[in-house]
Amino acid sequence: GSRSLVMLGMNYRTEAPVEPGPGQARIARYAWGMDYHELIRGRLRRLARWLLEQAPGARVRGVVDTAPLLERSFAQQAGLGWIGKNTLLIHPQWGSYLFLAALLTDLELDYDDPFDRRHCGRCRACLDACPTGALTAPYVLDARRCISYLTIELRQMPPKELRPKIGDWLFGCDRCQEVCPWNRRPVVSEEPAFRPMPGHNPANAVEILSLTEEAFHQRFRQTPLRRPRRAGLLRSAALVLGNRPCAEGLAVLRRGLQDSEPLVRAACAWALGRYHDPAASSALERAFAHEPDEEVRQEIISALRGE
Repeated sequence: GSRSLVMLGMNYRTEAPVEPGPGQARIARYAWGMDYHELIRGRLRRLARWLLEQAPGARVRGVVDTAPLLERSFAQQAGLGWIGKNTLLIHPQWGSYLFLAALLTDLELDYDDPFDRRHCGRCRACLDACPTGALTAPYVLDARRCISYLTIELRQMPPKELRPKIGDWLFGCDRCQEVCPWNRRPVVSEEPAFRPMPGHNPANAVEILSLTEEAFHQRFRQTPLRRPRRAGLLRSAALVLGNRPCAEGLAVLRRGLQDSEPLVRAACAWALGRYHDPAASSALERAFAHEPDEEVRQEIISALRGE
C-alpha cells in the first residue's frame, strides 16, 4: 500500500469576471480555459519522473479527480490550508481558487504538520451571499441546492423554487469565493491554459442555445463545459434567458421549443413563461399541440398559467 500522499495545489485565478450584458451568462472561473485535468496530469507526470530519478524503483501514481480521495481533507492534513465555511480549501496566501491534485507513492517522505487553525472567524460572507441558500450552516453544504450541482451534475430540470435563484450562472457558481475576504489578494496565475477562451468571460447564452450536437462537441470538447452534455448546457442557457429576459432570448427560446431534447424543450417552456409577451404565449400554445413528452407538457401548462 501507499506510504505517502503528496498534496498539490495550483492557482487558476486569471482576470476579473466581466459583468454579463443582455443575452450573456456567467461561467465559473475554473472552466474559463482548457480542461485542467490534462494540464495537471502532465505536471504530475513530470513530478513523478523527477521523484523516480531521486528514488529509482519507487512506485508513484498521480491523481487528479480520478480516485476516491477527499482532496480537500488531505490538503488540510498536509498543511495547505483550512476548510472554510464555504466547504472549500482556503490557503492563507492563495485563497481558494485552487485545483488540487495528489501524488501517491510507497516512499516514506517527511510529513508536514496539518493546518489546524480555521481563519474564518465570525465572517459569514459566503453563507449570506449564496443565492440558493445551499450553505445551510458554517462548513455545511446542501449540494442539491448548490448552483454548481444544478448546472453541471443534475440531468433534469432544477426544482421550480430554485430556478430564478440561478440568475445568470450558466455553468457552476463562484459566489461563495467572490465574497471571501481571503480571495481579496490579487494572486494571478500566469498559466496560459487557464486564461478565458473567447466567449467564456462572459458567455453568450443566446448563441449556446442555438448549438447543434456537432457544434457543441466542436466548441466544448476540450473544456470542462462538455460535462453536462449538450442537453444540460442548453437547459442552463435557457434558464438564464428566462431569468434575464431580452429580445434575442425570446427568438431563440421559441426555436428551442422544437429541440430534439425534452430537457431543452422543458427549459425553454419555463423561460418563455417569464417573458409576458404574446409571442411567447402563442409559441407555447403551438408547441403544446404536438408535444409528446409529459414533463414538457406540464412545463408548458405552468408557463401559460404564469406559475
